[in-house]
Amino acid sequence: MSPFPAITKSESWTRVVRKGKKLLRWLLFLIIITLTVFIYFKYFFTYSEGYRAGLLQKFSYKGIMFKTYEGEMILSSIASNKEVALASEKFLFSVTNKNIVRQFDTLQGRNVIVHYNEKKGVLFWRGDSRYLVDSVKLRE
Repeated sequence: MSPFPAITKSESWTRVVRKGKKLLRWLLFLIIITLTVFIYFKYFFTYSEGYRAGLLQKFSYKGIMFKTYEGEMILSSIASNKEVALASEKFLFSVTNKNIVRQFDTLQGRNVIVHYNEKKGVLFWRGDSRYLVDSVKLRE
């Protein structure tokens, strides 16, 4: 007689199933953690923040189902003597704070300084741009 108890086929199959379930739970846990970290860094982590100064050219409220506030500034690197930008690029941004929307409406066509946060991804309810502006002031 053997000192070890005999293992039947059903007991060994039960062990395999138990280990397989444990492996699947760990795999599911790792997938969920990885997906959570990816979503956080893609859509919620602030990649960069800073200030931009330029001429507020356009500010609008647009969208089909999710309406958002979108703006466009002309950033001039060289200005002529008549305050016309010679070499410029456009800065497209979204505004999520409804408290500063009225300020943008009154500052169109003027030189402004905005503070922005850049995200790596765009969420449709937050706007069309990766740049989210949270404050604005008139450039003197």
